Amino acid sequence: MRHTDRLISSLLLIAALISQVAITGCAARASYRVYDPYYNDYHRWDDHEAGFYVQWEGETHREHRDFDKREKDEQNEYWTWRHGRSDKVHDKH
Repeated sequence: MRHTDRLISSLLLIAALISQVAITGCAARASYRVYDPYYNDYHRWDDHEAGFYVQWEGETHREHRDFDKREKDEQNEYWTWRHGRSDKVHDKH
């Protein structure tokens, strides 16, 4: 019986560690740079920019879709909308 208790404890510990790594991995998305060909500049795509993107989807009554899966004309619409916002986040490099 003691052997079974240790096995169960070990499995629970392993499950807890694996779930923590999975949760942390999802929460800590790395930012990356996205080139805006319409305005010839770069944007840092992070949680901040993703928030603006979701806002744009809501304001323009679009269903959620990853930005890179959108048609080029929709991407252009987003960048035009985004450049009109007062809280611009650009990388000028």
